Amino acid sequence: MPDADRRDMQDKQLLNHSTDKEQGLLLGRSNHAGNMSQSQKKLQEAICVLLVELCERFTFFGIVCNMILFCTVKLGYRNYQAAIVNMCFVGTSMLMPVLVGWLAECLMGRIKLVCICMFLHFLGTALLSVVAFPFEDIYIDRRHILHTLTKREQKIMFYFALLTASLGIGGIRAIVCPLNAYNLEDCGPKELLSFFNWFYWLVNLNSAVVFVSISYIQQSVARNLGFLIPFVSMLMAMITIHMLRDEMIYKPKTDSSLLTTFGVIASALKTFCVRYRYFSSSTANWLDHAKENYGGQYSETQVEGTKSLARLFPLFAFQILYRTCIMQIPSGYYLQTMNSNLHFSGFVLPVAAMNVISIVPLLILVPILECINSYLFSSKDTGRSPTIYIVVGQLSAALSVMVAGFSEIHRKHFPPVEQTLSEEVLLVSSMPCFHLAPQYILLGVAEALVTPSCSLLSFRLVPERIRGISMHFLTLFNGAGCFMGALLVQTAHAGTQGNWFPHLLHEGKLERFFFFLASLMMVNTLGFWTIAHRYNSLNQEDTNELRGSLPEEKPLEPEKASKYYNSIQESSSVLSPVEKT
Repeated sequence: MPDADRRDMQDKQLLNHSTDKEQGLLLGRSNHAGNMSQSQKKLQEAICVLLVELCERFTFFGIVCNMILFCTVKLGYRNYQAAIVNMCFVGTSMLMPVLVGWLAECLMGRIKLVCICMFLHFLGTALLSVVAFPFEDIYIDRRHILHTLTKREQKIMFYFALLTASLGIGGIRAIVCPLNAYNLEDCGPKELLSFFNWFYWLVNLNSAVVFVSISYIQQSVARNLGFLIPFVSMLMAMITIHMLRDEMIYKPKTDSSLLTTFGVIASALKTFCVRYRYFSSSTANWLDHAKENYGGQYSETQVEGTKSLARLFPLFAFQILYRTCIMQIPSGYYLQTMNSNLHFSGFVLPVAAMNVISIVPLLILVPILECINSYLFSSKDTGRSPTIYIVVGQLSAALSVMVAGFSEIHRKHFPPVEQTLSEEVLLVSSMPCFHLAPQYILLGVAEALVTPSCSLLSFRLVPERIRGISMHFLTLFNGAGCFMGALLVQTAHAGTQGNWFPHLLHEGKLERFFFFLASLMMVNTLGFWTIAHRYNSLNQEDTNELRGSLPEEKPLEPEKASKYYNSIQESSSVLSPVEKT
């Protein structure tokens, strides 16, 4: 009997062991399947976000590519006015993601806001189609036109359409397609720079397709139906978002905000102004006055994050004039091309197709830069910064604008000829438009070097919790560069009575405007070169010069102590802290 019990006990242990083994195998298989589904979900999400990004850029470039031609021929604007409208639209489209991001963070939900933005973008592209469509060609009979719009009504609808479209663009870029949606937190400097290189490579490849196809449709085949293409492209983006809405809508961390950053700056300024009257020496950094232990309202983490961001402000500031030079492609360079001979082997090239020449260097340089980056970010030293790329790129931009000035002088030496653009006969120079290729190529080289490198520095040199805010500030300064370009055009036209930015290029001195801008850009490049050493290391622990021990302050004199603390209590906060971390 004891032997039988012993055998039964052994059989039960063997059975339990085999059962546990099978359960372990099943659990391992389920975990493996879960990991596979999770990775597939992330891949699917990234692909969908990229598709929406490309569709949005497709619509954006479709609106921008021939706006000057549309404004001058269809709406009767002068050259400088059309250039200002184009640059202001690009600048507004850059600033709107910051505004929409703040609205999504503070006032309403992200899903609700993205639906509103999608509707606004749909409305904007539809209204642009209404403005562009030739209603005068639609008749009830031979004597009655079905519908007409006056010039004033066209302009009002045109501006309203641009505003709503830019709001929609802001919502898509800020909520659906922020850079944080690509899960870049765990990437090193080499991987980040590679991502930015190939990301902008895809964006520019998309824009090349737009500039060739849409510009030709708008200008030659059916120019008034060209604005319907952004409308159709936006429909594709809406379908993509509807299919995978929950997976595509990125939900950022809530431990930082743009308002908190502005609040830290405002609180530091207020406290600094009050304390300056009573202290004989100041703190190591003026932003330290926003800390709670210095009389401010913000925690150590919030202030230190803002200090890391403030360290990038010089980098952002030197991008303003650079962005102004880049904006010459859809403004000054476009006018030069429009007033040159576009005929090539019996075929009239679209004006905006010349933009492809500025994109080709970027498409070629990215693979080459990838090889250089493999050496720059070697395994032994992963903290080297690509600031040399920014210096060379800004120098290339300055040379491009200077070459544009010499090209304008060269263009005037050719006899004038008549050329038909969008059913309008214009008197242009007989110089082939391909003579303008060097200035486009130099700006393309500049974009290939500067934009990915600035994005890398903005993303890498700040703590993870405020990287989205850092990219917002880079966008703000880029948008300021577009408005700076519009201001320079307006100032040059008004200050020289239309001589530096004329309506008829052969009667003015557009080259002087280019030489003036080139000289400003050279000074800007030298200025950045003098501070580039601040960003030589990409390791946050090495580059955070603003952190560390603070020097002791001298105690307040007895008669000033009560005055100081009374002033602190009486003064109200400029911006209350939105959150505490």
